[in-house]
Amino acid sequence: MAEKVALITGGSRGLGRSMALHLADAGVGVVLTYLSQEDAAQEVVREIYAKGVPAVALKLNAGNVSEFNSFTNTVFESLISVFETEKIDFLINNAGMGAYASLTDTTEEQFDALMNVHVKGVLFLTQNILPLIRDGGSIVNVSSGLARFSLPGYGVYAAMKGAVDVMTRYFATELAERGITVNTIAPGAIETDFGGGAVRDNADVNAFVSSMTALGRAGVPDDIGGSVASLLTGNNQWITGQRIEVSGGMFL
Repeated sequence: MAEKVALITGGSRGLGRSMALHLADAGVGVVLTYLSQEDAAQEVVREIYAKGVPAVALKLNAGNVSEFNSFTNTVFESLISVFETEKIDFLINNAGMGAYASLTDTTEEQFDALMNVHVKGVLFLTQNILPLIRDGGSIVNVSSGLARFSLPGYGVYAAMKGAVDVMTRYFATELAERGITVNTIAPGAIETDFGGGAVRDNADVNAFVSSMTALGRAGVPDDIGGSVASLLTGNNQWITGQRIEVSGGMFL
C-alpha cells in the first residue's frame, strides 16, 4: 500500500496526468478526478497500478459546488476501501479550463464559467476536503505565468489565476496551525490540448513561445508533473505561501 495519498483534480490528461504519474513514481497513491474523459482517467489508474501503487478515478465537475459534499463522502469511502486510510496527504487543485477573448469582448457566461472552476471551485472544494487532509500535509494550487506577464486574449483567465495566487497566501496563513503548507505552481506555456492545443499543434505559436523562453523551448507536461512531485515529496515543509513559476524562464 502507498504510504501517502494525493487527490488531484483534473487528473485524466495533460498536467494532472503527469502529476499523478510522477507522484506514483515516488510511491504516492492517487485519487484523480475527471469530468467527461472516464476512459482516459481509467487508463491513468491502470498505469499507476502498474507502478505498484493504488489509485482510483472519481467523476467531479470542479465548477459545480453543489457536488462537493457528496464528492467528499465518496473520497472518504475510497480512501478506506482502496488505500486503507482515512486521510490524504496532498490536495492538488489542478482542474481548469481556458477561454480566449479580449476583456472588451468577454461574455458574462465565459466569466462565470472561469470563476466557477478556477476561483469558486478551488475555494469550496478545499473547504470540503480540509477535514480529510492530514495535519502536516500540503496543498498545491495551479496558477499560470499569465498572472505575471500579459498576452492579449487571456485577461479574465489571468485574473482568475491572480485570485488563486492571493487565496493561496491566505490559506497558507490560516492553515499554518495545522502544519499544512499551501503553494501555487504557475506553469508557463505547455504543449498540451489546453486552449485548443495551440502551443502543441501550431508551429508558429510554439516558435514564438520558444523565442520568449530563456531555456529555448515550450514546456511539456512532465516539466510540471516532475516539479509538483518534487515539491510534495522532497524535504520542503518550510516552503509555504509561495508562487513558484515553472516556465523555463518565459518573459524574464
